Amino acid sequence: IRVGQIRNRISAGLIISVAANYAFGPLEDDFIIKHRLLTRTTTTRGEPPLKKLQKKFTSLFVKLDKNEDNFADCDKLAKAFLQELNTFEIPLLKSKAVVDANRREKHNFDELREEINRQIKEIAALDAENTASSRTLELRKKQFALLLHVWCNFRVYFALLMEEKEQKNGMEDAAGGSEPMHVD
Repeated sequence: IRVGQIRNRISAGLIISVAANYAFGPLEDDFIIKHRLLTRTTTTRGEPPLKKLQKKFTSLFVKLDKNEDNFADCDKLAKAFLQELNTFEIPLLKSKAVVDANRREKHNFDELREEINRQIKEIAALDAENTASSRTLELRKKQFALLLHVWCNFRVYFALLMEEKEQKNGMEDAAGGSEPMHVD
């Protein structure tokens, strides 16, 4: 049961991360576009434009197929079909403009993401350089502290040697060290 729960959480996490990048999956896009074209209406009431366009085309084709001398009716139906085609073309052009704007925006976001990734790498390199510099600085501090400690010990040792030497010289002088020789 525990492994199943973990797997479900991972799957949910992947779905959320994919959903964060895409509102719809690439396979759903075609279905959504077709559905919108078939159901979009230009007014609050009425048929979807694609159905209206199809009906106008069908009525024109049926009228032309009858082989009658009905030029006026055919001309009227052809004008109605072309008008419906123009009406249908406007939302398509609008959708195309939206798609183009979205592509430009996606391109800008991709460039921005690349710039951010480059800056992240620069920050990581600077952070690594900072860490190395901090380690080197710590090492230098320790080495300097050791040098000062050795120097202080050397001064104390040297002072003791000088004091001992002075005491030794003072003892020799007090013991009557070398007296001048009398020549007879």
